[in-house]
Amino acid sequence: MDELKQTAAIATSGLKAQTERLRTIAQNMANADSMAERQGEDPYRRRVVTFKSVMDREVGAEMVRTGRVREDMSAFTRKYDPSHPAADGEGYVLAPNVNPMVEMMDMREAQRSYEANLNVITATREMTRNTLELLRS
Repeated sequence: MDELKQTAAIATSGLKAQTERLRTIAQNMANADSMAERQGEDPYRRRVVTFKSVMDREVGAEMVRTGRVREDMSAFTRKYDPSHPAADGEGYVLAPNVNPMVEMMDMREAQRSYEANLNVITATREMTRNTLELLRS
């Protein structure tokens, strides 16, 4: 039974990590058009969740945890909009480095990882239930 408890705990840590990843992706998508308000300011910068492995001594297994949420330092794009208050002398405004297609792919990957961890928890519960039924017989 300890192995089943460990399995469920590991999968639960994966669920929590993917939840944080999905939250960050949603934040990126929500700010994909967030330009700077004044010239010289930077627009929204994409954020990326990092993961780390942590030994949980109580459970006796390696768990996944979210590490830092770091900023993606890739270049901003430039859009021509001379009427924008943050436009430079040539009429260009810096736009966020958020690519909605990349975010959608990341979201789909996080969703699949979440579902896989959820399936592990469901299977573990079913095995635990079946084991208890066998022990009662």
